[in-house]
Amino acid sequence: MAAEARSNLAQYSGAERAAIAVLSLGEQASGLMRLLHEDEVREISGAMSSLGVVPAPIVEAVLTEFFSKFSGAGVIMGSMEQAERTLLNVLPKDRVDVIMEELRGPAGRSVWDKLGNVSVGLLTKYLVNEYPQTVAVVLSKVPADVAASVLAALPHDFAVEAMERMLTLETVHRDVLQNIESVLRSEFISNLNRSSRRDNHEAMAEIFNNLDRQTEAKFLSSIEDKAQTSAERIRSLMFVFDDLAKLDSTAVQTMLRSIDKQDLAVALKGASEQMRALFFSNMSERGGKLLREEIQALGPVRVRDVDAAQARIVAVAKDLSARGEIVLAANNQEDELIY
Repeated sequence: MAAEARSNLAQYSGAERAAIAVLSLGEQASGLMRLLHEDEVREISGAMSSLGVVPAPIVEAVLTEFFSKFSGAGVIMGSMEQAERTLLNVLPKDRVDVIMEELRGPAGRSVWDKLGNVSVGLLTKYLVNEYPQTVAVVLSKVPADVAASVLAALPHDFAVEAMERMLTLETVHRDVLQNIESVLRSEFISNLNRSSRRDNHEAMAEIFNNLDRQTEAKFLSSIEDKAQTSAERIRSLMFVFDDLAKLDSTAVQTMLRSIDKQDLAVALKGASEQMRALFFSNMSERGGKLLREEIQALGPVRVRDVDAAQARIVAVAKDLSARGEIVLAANNQEDELIY
């Protein structure tokens, strides 16, 4: 019987075995769970919530594997309720609520992350045949760079209508979202629902930050014609290359140590004199001379290449902000950059 249990144990994943051990230990597992990373807690909780009935021989085999000795084990049951009770013993209620909300998602836990990794062309081809409202729901949940690429590839009027729907999008009814996820799952195979509760204008500003300058201007102009207040709100939330002009010398020097010098040359090729002066004034005389020579040697540069280089430099600024080396404040604040 023991040999058969050990054989059947191979059917259980590592996360499922950990979930069985935690359920068996009950409150005694609290100390162990506190030592785990939050991602590990989420993975074990997910396995726990869908475990169902685990036969006693499997429980014994798991605990024998974990602790080398166990006896008198009984049948255990893994369920949503049991997962929540166990988590409440080791985590604050607000964190438990977030984890359980993900586990109870309308149709799983990874469909939106999966969409973020599929071909933009494939996703665009699929969405162009959907209703603008459906497109709005999907694009509000995928990463901003994916949404930007899809919008740029969609027919202009259709894309603008989808963006208008995104700006007025409210909480999507669970049944509607479940239906959308069900269809998407059949196309892209996933099991994760990632909720997004960001301000709609903030989400749209992040999408616009990932568009090239020409496409950005075209879409903003179209939105402004129909919803001027929304367009102004989006502009106020966007962070663009020219916003770096508000950095002081310390922050600029921090950036100069992190950005690609070729990107800087291309970015400054199409930048204003004010932006050029900002970087030159924070470089050594020799470094500034070499950079000027490199810019001059570039010759004509395509606008889209300048936009791409400036976008990469902005991305570096945001990365430095995320690491706490500089802080990029909201554009509508008096002091926009704090470090």
